[in-house]
Amino acid sequence: MKKKSVLAVLLILALAAGLVFTGCSSGDDTIDPGDLQPGSETEEPAEGEAGEEGEGEQEAELPPAVDPAKPKPVYYYNPLSGERTMSDITKLRPYAVMLNNKREALPQLGVSQADIIYEVCAEGGITRMEALFATMEGVGTLGSIRSIRPYYIELALGYDAIIIHAGGSEEAYYDLSAWKTTHFDGVRGGWDASIFWRDQWRMANRGYEHSLLTSGENILKFVADSNYRLEHNEGYHAPIKFNNENAAKFGVDANSVTVRFSNYKTDVFTYDPESSLYMIEGHGQEYIDGNTEEQVGVTNVLVLNTTSQVLDNVGRLRVATTGGGTGTYFCGGKAVDITWARNTKDDPFEYKMANGWDLRWMPGKTYICIINPYVSTMGYE
Repeated sequence: MKKKSVLAVLLILALAAGLVFTGCSSGDDTIDPGDLQPGSETEEPAEGEAGEEGEGEQEAELPPAVDPAKPKPVYYYNPLSGERTMSDITKLRPYAVMLNNKREALPQLGVSQADIIYEVCAEGGITRMEALFATMEGVGTLGSIRSIRPYYIELALGYDAIIIHAGGSEEAYYDLSAWKTTHFDGVRGGWDASIFWRDQWRMANRGYEHSLLTSGENILKFVADSNYRLEHNEGYHAPIKFNNENAAKFGVDANSVTVRFSNYKTDVFTYDPESSLYMIEGHGQEYIDGNTEEQVGVTNVLVLNTTSQVLDNVGRLRVATTGGGTGTYFCGGKAVDITWARNTKDDPFEYKMANGWDLRWMPGKTYICIINPYVSTMGYE
């Protein structure tokens, strides 16, 4: 009985020793390396993972940081120039500023910031300008400011514009009242006359009549405290059509355009390929903005033919701005014939090319000469 017990004990000890040796053998291929999991006792911790205190633990990997998508900038456009703006000004009424154009009044101020400039004969061979601004934001000093005539009122009404002027003919005053036109007058105005001032240097060196100035800042401050309608009525549509392709590119060469209004005033527009602008000369010299001391250049030039008649011995005119007529559009050193039409003083001008398509201007500033071809001349080369 004792022999059997001893044998059993020896057998158990032998089996236990075999199991120990088997578990410690490095050559035992019964262990699948693929079964080892991160953090097991048989795998070394990866670099940067748990150290002594956190041995055997691993932080969860975070997805790479992704910058939020940047919102695309929203661009608006200037309804009078077709150029980009950072705010929506299409609902705002523009401003039509009457500018003195006599030699004694030069240099004019603020003209390089105008989106559109109209030049038309007034009386005695002189011309006057009406400069249109889609907004007065950022516009500096303007002037000198002069009187208005009925056909300039009609031009402004086609844009639903607020008029800035200093006096006017009696017929013009009648029309301003009868047509209930929003206007600020530096001569017969009331509180609105506070936006103007007399420049001392101009009074001393140019004469009293050439010294009245205003500014975009003064105008904006005044209208901010007023009850004037500053936005277009609902349903209003911008009057000008634009396109980034030059409508005159297949036209004839027109690198130099000469518009002779009278013996007193001739304009020359010379195309500059580097800037793609027509640089302007008037009164035999470069047309300079006194605010910048630089020559004024524009992208588009239009010459429109119409009719006119002398009204009195002073030489005041009646100029037709409704009906229709012919004209020429200049852009990019090229010229094409166009026609214009306008039903009433409240309507915008409509422009057509020879093939009947709508004329679309290139984005940029525009200069429009309105002439009577029986009195004035235009040529180009």
